[in-house]
Amino acid sequence: MTVSLMSLDNFAPFADGLDHPEGVTWGPDGYVYAGGELGQVYRVNLEDGSFEVIGSTGGFALGVCPDADCNIYVCDLGKRAVMRVTQEGEVSVYSEGSPDHRFVAPNYAVFDRIGNLYVSDCGGWNESNGCILRVSPGGETELVSEQNLGFANGMALSPDGTELYVVLSAPIPSIGKVRLHADGQVGPMEQVVELPLTVPDGVAFDVQGNLYVSCYTPDRIYRLTPAGQLDILAEDWRSATFSSPTNIAFCGADLTTLVVSSLARWHLTKGEMPIPGSPLAYPEL
Repeated sequence: MTVSLMSLDNFAPFADGLDHPEGVTWGPDGYVYAGGELGQVYRVNLEDGSFEVIGSTGGFALGVCPDADCNIYVCDLGKRAVMRVTQEGEVSVYSEGSPDHRFVAPNYAVFDRIGNLYVSDCGGWNESNGCILRVSPGGETELVSEQNLGFANGMALSPDGTELYVVLSAPIPSIGKVRLHADGQVGPMEQVVELPLTVPDGVAFDVQGNLYVSCYTPDRIYRLTPAGQLDILAEDWRSATFSSPTNIAFCGADLTTLVVSSLARWHLTKGEMPIPGSPLAYPEL
């Protein structure tokens, strides 16, 4: 029997009634943000789980990412674009891809400290035609990786901002990373760890450089240490507390609350962590 680092009892659903949330993130305004299957953008109170819809893209929201003003950038599968949703509910297209690569299935987005938005494009399932694009402030977009990645999915910047970690869900389930050079160049994909017999989906760092990986299946979250030790943080064989946990985010004023989205259900789950999360970048755009 595999022993988890944390008991499932340390986690509990806290926001119920969302439309199969996949993406989840923490905003600089002190709210959790999540997306829904009809393009909804939810603003969620971390304490009591109350929520409201601030806007909708009308598509299918995957990863969500805020800027300094809490405009939410939504990877929209239905629109094949990154959409921008303001706090007033105004919706616009931020990027449809680069001139040489239009988005096929934009999945996840993460800002660096100067306002570049890195976006993973899955490509087709099991087809190894995913890639990474970079959207400069203002929307100009360029392809910055090779175009043969294995279903590029969730992403997270290393705590020092020099490396971008990428979930490669299939055909070889694994985590990779690329180096972000000061001159704007992006290095080749390097494998970090394989995760056989899983479908990894989301990633997040803590301040000590531990990487947490949530899996669409099985219902499990891993922790990978900087030394390369892989442990199960927590799992749910009943698929109730975690149910296809896609994305994860460190939330709260001290970033010690791990929030987990459950694509197969209608709720978010939270649990208190012993190590704070690595702060996200919230650029002024």
